Amino acid sequence: MPTLPDSSPSALGAPARRSEGREKVTGTARYAAEHTPPGCAYAWPVPATIARGRVTAVDTAAATVVPGVIGVLTPYDAPRLGAADDPTLHLLQDLHVPHRGWYVALAVADTPEGARAAADAVRITYESAPHDVTLSVDHPRAYTPEEANGGHPAQREQGDPGAALAAAPVRIDCAYTVAPLHNHPMEPHSAVADWDEERHRLTVHDSSQGAGPVRAALAALLKLAEEEVTVVSEHVGGGFGCKGTPRPHVVLAAMAARHYGRPVKISLPRAHLPATVGHRAPTLHRIRLGARTDGTLTALTHEVTTHTSRIREFVEQAAVPARVMYAVPDIRTTHRVVALDVPTPSWMRAPGEAPGMYALESAMDELAGALGMDPIELRLRNEPRTEPDSGRPFSSRHLVECMREGAQRFGWADCREPRRRGPYLIGSGVAAATYPVLVAPSTARAHARPDGSHLVEINATDIGTGARTVLAQVAADALGVPLDSVSVAIGHTGLPAASLAGGSSGTASWGWAVHDACAALAARLERHHGPLPAEGLSASADTTQSAKQKSPYSRHAFGAHFAEVRVDTITGEVRVRRLLGVFAAGRILNPLTARSQLKGGMVMGVGMALTEHSTMDAEFGDFTEKDLGTYHIPAHADVPAIEAHWIDEHDKHLNPMGSKGIGEIGIVGTAAAIGNAFCHATGHRLRELPLTPDRVLTALGRRTG
Repeated sequence: MPTLPDSSPSALGAPARRSEGREKVTGTARYAAEHTPPGCAYAWPVPATIARGRVTAVDTAAATVVPGVIGVLTPYDAPRLGAADDPTLHLLQDLHVPHRGWYVALAVADTPEGARAAADAVRITYESAPHDVTLSVDHPRAYTPEEANGGHPAQREQGDPGAALAAAPVRIDCAYTVAPLHNHPMEPHSAVADWDEERHRLTVHDSSQGAGPVRAALAALLKLAEEEVTVVSEHVGGGFGCKGTPRPHVVLAAMAARHYGRPVKISLPRAHLPATVGHRAPTLHRIRLGARTDGTLTALTHEVTTHTSRIREFVEQAAVPARVMYAVPDIRTTHRVVALDVPTPSWMRAPGEAPGMYALESAMDELAGALGMDPIELRLRNEPRTEPDSGRPFSSRHLVECMREGAQRFGWADCREPRRRGPYLIGSGVAAATYPVLVAPSTARAHARPDGSHLVEINATDIGTGARTVLAQVAADALGVPLDSVSVAIGHTGLPAASLAGGSSGTASWGWAVHDACAALAARLERHHGPLPAEGLSASADTTQSAKQKSPYSRHAFGAHFAEVRVDTITGEVRVRRLLGVFAAGRILNPLTARSQLKGGMVMGVGMALTEHSTMDAEFGDFTEKDLGTYHIPAHADVPAIEAHWIDEHDKHLNPMGSKGIGEIGIVGTAAAIGNAFCHATGHRLRELPLTPDRVLTALGRRTG
């Protein structure tokens, strides 16, 4: 292990090790399911086995005689919940079954084995209704929503793209498909709920990306004041978006704990996750590009069709990235959605950007082929001066520099000809990446103690990104003290309120509040004379006003991905030989944790390109890939030598740290770079992900059956 620099007064920008690293590797860091209060009971939910319809009867007789069973909650006798902004949390309140896997009962027992046995013994009778789970571009119920995820307008148009396309001397018209994808964090969705009847208080340990939203949801559903609910999410073993909002497990645990008067623990089995905690919705793309013979874009249309559930609308904003990427005078981007009998989709790492940029960057590569132009040169030729959609200037945009540095590091000029080595075809590809700069209001407190130590308090959540460490670095920098004198308390609703961990907004949002609190504390310490009082000195900050100010700038991170692949013409296997990313993401606050985040995103991009997909069974109405035995995430053998670099970007229009989000841009563009490399190697374009052997062999003209 390389030697890292000692803590110093200027800790920001240093490659500091994770402050909680020792606890994690020694097993002393306690995750949600590792809290077991005295008298803890265990719960196991019962999923519906029909794709649409209603429950007509529930027989719990066999379940209630299982040894150790405490009870079974059903739609007939479960406690009545209050209003819910999210209908997916209104559990066991009626007999309606909106999709397969919807929870229709909950067994509670003294042991997890007893709870599972009781759940298996519950007999549900249904009245089935016809269902539809099949997405198509021409679906008769497809409609244009008012907005897509993130509040983006569902459609935007500038100029006359239809006429511009018709007049363009070079045109492409391509359709791309991204299958449903699932988050599958290492730690399952778990919660432990403890109801104190005497104090009228609920305490919950939850695996969540935001303790605050969980508290708000539970208070509303259980008809409690938020002050009567405490939620702790101190350590979280990954999320990737599926833990970004409260999920059914925590509601069921809280409901059962209050009903039975005992602490209740629930950990969802992995096979339940696809139907329960959200998924990346499938997206069908049609992209048309028009250009002059010199490569100048004249027209762009990006049309996206996706699905949502019948109980809550969620529209993947996959056409939005096209609004900021290239200088196109005539452009139209649209989203259409079909409400089907499927689980409600939700966030998955880089929602919108990941599938949208796969389609756009594949189309740009196809246009480069039609023009006979180098793919990098085509992108550089269409670099915009301002954001095409809004006309706002970019606060910083160094995509050109990322492309050029990446080309130099990758040896792009030396690998423009595809190669063949025996049965293997080798090719290389490139794609651009972008992700918006997001920030949300947060609050923080900072304390200076008489012993020279400092404490920062903020209800942030570390989902494995190293947030604790970076926030300590921000604090040490603002205070002008050694990093090892700062400790950070996070993941508890008793701490100052902060935004959830999502949208690559954590460091920008929380760091801003921590910086301001520590700057205020530093000013107070400078005015103080003599020893500190026994209680120390403190200062607080609230960034609500600052964070809500609308910026006159378009603020995005950018990047360039380069991939080299090897295609086995006999087996159809596609292997990534090497992967390189170069990013412009503001000031990198901790190179050690930043590189880990960027590489992690790139690994997920490899999975998106080569192995990860889910299939909706039209007859059965369910995802067929329900666990890690059938849903194939990249293993060690699938991950090549990955390099992640960044340019030194100074942007004064962001936040006091000058940082942009890095958690998601690593996945954006990776799949397109791999797909483009496959086309370069084989001369065949596959427009549906992932690039599985059956599709590859078909493209190569080899028999697959």
